[in-house]
Amino acid sequence: MKSLRILVVEDDALVAAVLAELLEIQGHCVCAIVATEADAVAAALKLSPEMLIVDVRLRMGCGLGAVDRIQGRRLVAHVFVCGDASGVRALRPGATVIQKPYLEQDLTLALQRALDTVAAA
Repeated sequence: MKSLRILVVEDDALVAAVLAELLEIQGHCVCAIVATEADAVAAALKLSPEMLIVDVRLRMGCGLGAVDRIQGRRLVAHVFVCGDASGVRALRPGATVIQKPYLEQDLTLALQRALDTVAAA
């Protein structure tokens, strides 16, 4: 997989830092880490990431809403992260979702799946 510019949307600072480090070890560029729905939308429009990794439950706003608002402007590959993947899959059939806690391999496969989904659109 090629190196990607990734926007991380995660309201737990420790989880976000570990995820960013993992992505950078894999050769990706984390262009920003944001913690709210509004900041996610603003950062995506300003920075034009190639991939979004989005926590579904944010303290301020909703990851699903952030992706909807971003997708309304431009199509971006995205992976939802949550504690209960079945709930997201029920709301978003076909969405790329990984459940916390996840392994590095799960993340890598999810990124590729999200890219494939956008390429097929």
